[in-house]
Amino acid sequence: MKFETFQAGVWRQRYQYKSFEPVPVNHEWLWEDPTINALLESANRALGELNAFSLIVPDIDLFIEMHVVKEAQTSSRIEGTQTGIDEALMSEEQIQPEKRDDWREVRNYIDAVNAAIAELNSLPLSNRLLKKTHEILMRGVRGEHKQSGEFRVSQNWIGGSNLMDAVFIPPHPDGVPELMGDLEKFWHNEAITVPHLVRLAISHYQFETIHPFLDGNGRIGRLLIPLYLVNYGLLAKPSLYLSDFFERNRTSYYDALMRVRVSNDLIHWVRFFLTGVGGTATKGREVFRQILTLRTEVEHAVLGLGKRAINARQALNLLYRKPVVSAMDVEQALSVSSPTANALIRDLERLGILREITGQQRGRAYAFDRYLRLFVS
Repeated sequence: MKFETFQAGVWRQRYQYKSFEPVPVNHEWLWEDPTINALLESANRALGELNAFSLIVPDIDLFIEMHVVKEAQTSSRIEGTQTGIDEALMSEEQIQPEKRDDWREVRNYIDAVNAAIAELNSLPLSNRLLKKTHEILMRGVRGEHKQSGEFRVSQNWIGGSNLMDAVFIPPHPDGVPELMGDLEKFWHNEAITVPHLVRLAISHYQFETIHPFLDGNGRIGRLLIPLYLVNYGLLAKPSLYLSDFFERNRTSYYDALMRVRVSNDLIHWVRFFLTGVGGTATKGREVFRQILTLRTEVEHAVLGLGKRAINARQALNLLYRKPVVSAMDVEQALSVSSPTANALIRDLERLGILREITGQQRGRAYAFDRYLRLFVS
């Protein structure tokens, strides 16, 4: 199939509405557009450089946890949640009651990402894996009763308040199993020579067009991207997430997807996707470089604490994973007494590493500001 002659699918009349039925994607793909080749080369180079950083940074898993939190917060924000990245790092008790529903959605996403990446050790990228991940995502939140962990058996829609005024209506539920089966085969089809990033661009478009779940499709579709990259060894660690790029270019993102469905313009979508991969990978590499610089500075600073420097370095390892903490977090993570934990926090405040962010006498939380800012810029 050539991009230039691609026909995305057909609009089929249903009762009082038309659903879009996309064509299968599991086949060879070709294109003449030279821009795609240039973007593909650039994106692959940036991705390789990001992966190299993730292989040489000591204790990389400490910092990957923050990448996951950032992805969870940003991907959920695209869907309308209002949880800040600092709030995502707090315990539920520290969150205002009216914000807890949004907070749970973000925390579920973090759990879903971590579980899915761990599952890749024994279960390849598959519909089964996506269903298990979806079940975790929807646990105990809005939409949990909408066939959690299962493909939909009723019609859904995107935009608008109902099927009559929807912006887009995905395929009829009867066709979802076959379309998702075709997509899974496409991920693993070794008989075709489609580059991974092009295959991934097509896969994300196809997943979002099928919209196989009643709820949570945007988040699962975006999570599909790092799962694919890790599954095929393009990344050793889940260090690339496109939600930040999609959120910053939200209108262009949705427009690019719709242009495929309405105008068969797959070339525009693939260009947009590859641009996002290249830019996000480059930004991720720079974040790792800044993390290494900051790590050197703060670990040198705590050396001046004398005997307390050992505990301070352990506290830093906690802060790399969880840059918003309470005294209880420090006490439990380091297995120290409450007075020792509070004294350590005072030391880190004096050194400018921690800052109290609640302004309260009880339930205080402290942020590793300089580190947090690397993930919100």
